[in-house]
Amino acid sequence: MNTDCKLAALGMANALGDAADAIAPRLFAGESGLVERREAVPDRTMFLGELAAGPLPEIPQRLARYRCRNNAISLAALQSIDEPIRAAIDDFGPHRIAVIFGTSTSGVSDAEDALRHQRDHGGLAPSFAYQQLEFGGGAGFIADYFGITGPTYSISTACSSGARALASARSLLALGACDAVIAGATDSLCNLTIFGFSALQAISDEITNPCSANRKGLSLGESSALFLVTRASDGVQLLGVGESSEAHHMSAPDPTGAGAEAAMRGALADAGVDAGDVLYLNLHGTGTPLNDAMECGAVHRVFGERTPCSSSKPLVGHTLGAAGATEAGFCWLALQAANGGSLPLIPHLWDGVRDPALPPLRLADESTAIPFESRAVVATNSFGFGGNNCVLVLGRDR
Repeated sequence: MNTDCKLAALGMANALGDAADAIAPRLFAGESGLVERREAVPDRTMFLGELAAGPLPEIPQRLARYRCRNNAISLAALQSIDEPIRAAIDDFGPHRIAVIFGTSTSGVSDAEDALRHQRDHGGLAPSFAYQQLEFGGGAGFIADYFGITGPTYSISTACSSGARALASARSLLALGACDAVIAGATDSLCNLTIFGFSALQAISDEITNPCSANRKGLSLGESSALFLVTRASDGVQLLGVGESSEAHHMSAPDPTGAGAEAAMRGALADAGVDAGDVLYLNLHGTGTPLNDAMECGAVHRVFGERTPCSSSKPLVGHTLGAAGATEAGFCWLALQAANGGSLPLIPHLWDGVRDPALPPLRLADESTAIPFESRAVVATNSFGFGGNNCVLVLGRDR
């Protein structure tokens, strides 16, 4: 797709901080924000990537129907990019701004509270409104908060939701349907996902340990990563997108990695780059036995052992529907910091015990920085339940 697609500004909130400037130093130091939570599930120990910020911002009274933790986390992320968003609205008009929002939980945590109230008191909590729960509520909240009247919708394709939101933003700009897009994703922790993944026996009792012979499963987290995306030729660009839908299983990946490989190769082709041009790859890297086996095989076939790569999930947890946007945000932070011809990488936090059953990858450590000449190119993988795969390629000229 031949179109300029600038990731012009990033608002972010996760276990490492409540703004990009606060998150970046902890990210590049490989510092985990996960905390031990023994009470999350009875008789289970787990580590969760809970939001690092203090009290969440208050949703205005005029938007009370949208009041839920998920939207409050979105607002926390948006506060740091409020000025460029409002400048884009002034420049293009509210009808020429789109909102594309990814999520897999929406306001489920607040719905849980409402149903608990119904059980105890015979009716739903007065503060509950269906817009808090519906998948479209997050997109509607952002549009109504800023007075935006352009295309507005949500995407929920499990763990690829946030990446697909950015892919859709690029498509809308290429089609001329709008002049700027607020795109990204938010997912908040809730009992539904914590108990659900626990029932699947997919949660580790230690900080997730991707690619290790000792990996036991994933660690869950919550996050918001929302971009202002414009049609400009400077700064960090979304160069390429690769998508596939293999539909192998509801929760297990295709063990051959065919869909993941197709998405990676499609993203490289769309960006017009070779695998050797990519300086860093952010792995989906959940730390589960099935995902890591599938992904390491697919990555090795596409990139071999040359490309530094890492999983950032030991730092913030698996943020589910927000993971693709969050990890694209981490790549954006690396490209923003790529001054003087050197790209800082996100360390792969693990125990260092390689699994001999996995094809070897070049896992980045805290001392890794990659020199480049004219342009830095990075990629990020997102592989969701049901075989929803999306890979993004980002780049920045020196």
